[in-house]
Amino acid sequence: MNHSVSRAQLLRGDFNGERGPLRPPWALTETEFVERCDGCGACVPACQDKLIKVGRGKLPEMDFTRGGCDFCRDCLNACEVGALHSPEDDSVPWDIRATIQEGCLSLNAVVCRSCGEVCDQRAIRFKLETGGVARPLLDSELCNGCGACFAVCPVKAVNLSSFNLSRNHAA
Repeated sequence: MNHSVSRAQLLRGDFNGERGPLRPPWALTETEFVERCDGCGACVPACQDKLIKVGRGKLPEMDFTRGGCDFCRDCLNACEVGALHSPEDDSVPWDIRATIQEGCLSLNAVVCRSCGEVCDQRAIRFKLETGGVARPLLDSELCNGCGACFAVCPVKAVNLSSFNLSRNHAA
């Protein structure tokens, strides 16, 4: 498979382009985004939930510690250089998906359903098993990567990462 990586990813040793920062919704591919974004920061104050912060190289990054993205499009509308671009088919705004790590309280027989309670997509459900333990089940097909589950997890056992879902943006 042919991967396109930015200079920063190359210097970090991310030769496959898999560990880049999480960019705002509707961001172009990382290489295209880095080339197009001029670091103006217009998307940062446009985010009413304060989920976008200025990151390395003055480029915007998502900060899900404050909550989840509601995909209001304010950041998209604020981007005048086209680094954030809405596809014509109105498909998902990014390829970010949640995963639940081994440190999850429910996976360790402690009652916690915080992530499932905030998941509007119902991508996280709990299956009751023998012994009264409810294990989380995450349906990545339903997950829209909003990050609400990340913000509420008391032990930070939810991970958000990019899963190249064959989304192709045209600038």
